[in-house]
Amino acid sequence: MSVSFENKKYLKLSPTSNSAYNELVSSTIPSGEEILQTFKAGRDGVVFTTKRLIAINVQGVTGKQKSLTVIPYSKINAYEVETAAVIDLDSTLTVWVGALGEFTFEFSAKSNVAGICRCINQCQ
Repeated sequence: MSVSFENKKYLKLSPTSNSAYNELVSSTIPSGEEILQTFKAGRDGVVFTTKRLIAINVQGVTGKQKSLTVIPYSKINAYEVETAAVIDLDSTLTVWVGALGEFTFEFSAKSNVAGICRCINQCQ
């Protein structure tokens, strides 16, 4: 599965170590901003910081080429959260970003989606 903003759905994102993409995203994160949570889907990933979300798309056979798409939370017009249930343990976050449209992130169990929503609210 490719995580890029050409794809509007990011399914089965599993929590991973915040250091997994630290070297790659550190150049986009200014001083004082922190990584909240990092998720992986295949080779690709999504990093949520205190101010933005960063999608990481690993390209090519070797995976050496990577692209980053950065969306500040302040550019999110609206969002919807579907929390985990008894049978379905996944949570879903759908965000609407101006002209880019709607993006859906499906998180596996044990993801702190509420924490991400708090940050979106603080940046509005």
